[in-house]
This record gives sequence, C-alpha cells and structure tokens, in this order.
Amino acid sequence: MDRKARAAIILERLRPRYPGAASALTWKTPFELLVATVLAAQCTDARVNLVTPEFFRRWPDPKTLAEADVAEVEDVVHSTGFFRQKAKNLVAAAKLMASRHGGTVPRTLAELTALPGLARKTANIVAGNAYGNHEGIAVDTHVKRLSFRLDLTDSDNPVVIEKDLMPLFPRRAWGEINHLLVLFGRDVCQARKPRCEDCPLADVCPRKGLSVPTP
Repeated sequence: MDRKARAAIILERLRPRYPGAASALTWKTPFELLVATVLAAQCTDARVNLVTPEFFRRWPDPKTLAEADVAEVEDVVHSTGFFRQKAKNLVAAAKLMASRHGGTVPRTLAELTALPGLARKTANIVAGNAYGNHEGIAVDTHVKRLSFRLDLTDSDNPVVIEKDLMPLFPRRAWGEINHLLVLFGRDVCQARKPRCEDCPLADVCPRKGLSVPTP
C-alpha cells in the first residue's frame, strides 16, 4: 500500500473515532490560542489550562501584554516550565503585534513565524485553528512519532515530516489531521506501549520502528 492510500484510510477511520477533534487547550480568541500554544511547549495541556485564566485576566490582548513586566509574566507562567524564555518571548511577540499588526494576531504563517518564540508548529496551530488558514500541518511530538510509525515519512525532522504529510492529505484536513493524530497517539498508539490489539489501523500499519513485527 502506498502512502497516499494509507493516509486516506487513516483519515477515514480516525474521523468517526474522534468526532469534532480539537485542541485540548482552552481558548476563545486568536491571542489566547497563541499564548496557550506557546505555554504548552514541554508542558501538558491540562497544566496550561490551569495557568491561562489568570494570565488572560491580567493581559487579555497583545496591547496589555506588550506593556507587562516580564518578571510578573514569569511568575504567572512559572509552573509551565521554561518560564523565563516563554515569558520573554510572549512579551516580545506582543510588542511586535502591537507595533506592526495593530494589536492583533497576524493571520499568515510568514507573519506568525516572524514573532519571537513562534516556530512553524505554533504558527500552523494558530493560523489553522484561529483563522482557518491552512498553510501547513503542525508537527508536534505525537504527529512526528505516528507519522514515522505509520510510514508516512522516513524522517525525524519536523520540517521534512510536514513537507511529506502535506501532499498525502487534502488541504482542508491539514488542521484536522494534527488533532486526530494527537488524540490517537494519546489514546491508542502510545509511545512506549501501543495498544495494537485495539487499533483501528492495525491492518494497514507497518509498525515502523517497533521491534515486534506485525502479527
């Protein structure tokens, strides 16, 4: 089976398993999604969701965050890990949004990745989920791992993986496939002990990189 055919089956089978698949982060505005996604790096979504209410109470938009004391931001985001760098990047990004984008979150990948602390993954998540602007596929830890295991790529480089995935899925599904693979990676195809006996993709999965061969 070629990769295009396998990708179509993956999308077809995971959609009904995870209807309305979406990020576990709690957000209402593009700014809130941007902040939450930055804080989620090396941190659980559940922890981020505990931190963001106070963050958004103090700094509800780029303009207020641009004027924030970085030390105060550090205190609020401390429990998310790497708090100094996250606080520094968020305030710097807010300053650019205030000065260059009229206090709003930009819509394009090029503009988003020009903000401090926003790599392609974060930019894809914000552009796709907040604006429906799908210029690429967000490759996080789960997507990276499952893309290799399902033989949708031969690479472990997120940039290369994204380029490999984009031709395999329809553009309208580029945001959706990230959510589906993340949920599937947490639910069934876990890193250390995948539940292959309960896997809806068992018959098409090459189990690439796993020491135990396909039954």
